[in-house]
Amino acid sequence: MAASVRALLRPAAAAAAAAAARSRAFLPPPLRPSLGARGCSAGAVFQYLAVQKTGARQSVGLIQLNRPQALNALCEGLMEELGRALQTLQNDPQVGAIVITGSEKAFAAGADIKEMQNKTFQECYSSSFLVGWDKVSVIRKPIIAAVNGYALGGGCELAMMCDIIYAGEKAQFGQPEILLGTIPGAGGTQRLTRAVGKSLAMEMVLTGDRISAQEAKEAGLVSKIFPVEKLVDAAVACAEKIASNSKLVAAMAKESVNSAFETTLAEGMRTEKRLFYATFATADRKEGMSAFVEKRKANFTDS
Repeated sequence: MAASVRALLRPAAAAAAAAAARSRAFLPPPLRPSLGARGCSAGAVFQYLAVQKTGARQSVGLIQLNRPQALNALCEGLMEELGRALQTLQNDPQVGAIVITGSEKAFAAGADIKEMQNKTFQECYSSSFLVGWDKVSVIRKPIIAAVNGYALGGGCELAMMCDIIYAGEKAQFGQPEILLGTIPGAGGTQRLTRAVGKSLAMEMVLTGDRISAQEAKEAGLVSKIFPVEKLVDAAVACAEKIASNSKLVAAMAKESVNSAFETTLAEGMRTEKRLFYATFATADRKEGMSAFVEKRKANFTDS
């Protein structure tokens, strides 16, 4: 969920027009026709996203949130498209990792408040409002959030659903729902607390205050910070490195790390052992160890 873009970001509105041309220059190129041929249904078109495969081996799926007039506010249509794009990349055997980014101005400034302002409790409860957002967190391929600008409310929650967060040096993170008379509803109180600890999470959720990229890194929310113009390239480079490993084993590694946030230590250790033993049933584990002993580069086949 999120704070109203109009209410919370009014001081930045005057600068938005001046930054528009610069932001457009920064944005990744639009969807390549080849992606549709390789995985999307024929003629698949996204209104709120630009999607492509990138990297030297086309092994990285790059998704750009593309709703600039609303600072990438996460409307229902955008989130539905994001789920479809992620599933397409999940099903593409060439893709080993995914990067989600926004514009130079905003990763995502929040959920679309105009869509939700008139909803009732009955509507939210009966329709399981926002449940579909969880699609991001259940994709088995590693996902990197490349965050420039605002990541507020739902935008911060979306970044935290990803496995790694890289931030541009001007990024800002926050959960300002309290200023709208509500609370985070897509993981903000849960994932933020696990990432930065109770005290800072409480402060952010109860005051609506934002933290900078540097503060986010110091708190453990972000792993690395880059100049604004180099952020996406750095995220893609990391994704390429991940994709060069066994996709099968990478999915096991992701599952094991995520279990640390969802279970007790004892249960997490059992999950790790189970998945560790499972790698010994794969051809890639055999190839990896053989390549190490023979002092050559491993040739993984994702099997």
